[in-house]
Amino acid sequence: MTKFLLTLHVLAAIVAVGPVTVAASMFPPAARRAHSGAEGPDTAGVGTVRLLHRICRVYSGVGLAVPVLGFATAGAMGVLGDGWLVTSIALTAAAAGILVAFVLPRQDELLEQLSAQQPVERRNTAQLAMFTGLFNLLWATVTVLMIVRPGSTTGA
Repeated sequence: MTKFLLTLHVLAAIVAVGPVTVAASMFPPAARRAHSGAEGPDTAGVGTVRLLHRICRVYSGVGLAVPVLGFATAGAMGVLGDGWLVTSIALTAAAAGILVAFVLPRQDELLEQLSAQQPVERRNTAQLAMFTGLFNLLWATVTVLMIVRPGSTTGA
């Protein structure tokens, strides 16, 4: 059962978190490009920004399966109290908080501006890129902790 849960956990992380990290990273430059013309927003560019935002929203919801399956896997493995896992849980919670509190709302704001044919300030896209980078860095750290597992007796 442990191997099955671990497989589901890893697949959920790849399928759900991967698209969010990529789409969120692509969003700020796409928003800048969508309003780079003097005659207003580029319709195709706004469509791209809208699609990237939808990917982030939908896959972040699907991503809830990752910690659920992670807790089930950790319980089956008997590692719920291990330091590497507690750290991973805290970093995952921080990443989720950044996504919900900073990334998605700023994407909403920029998409509203583009839809209303208002100019998008570079400062706003740069700030969004910073939060997205932090979100991605936290997920990369969690991934490393999941692979290395300090104190593991598996030889890895």
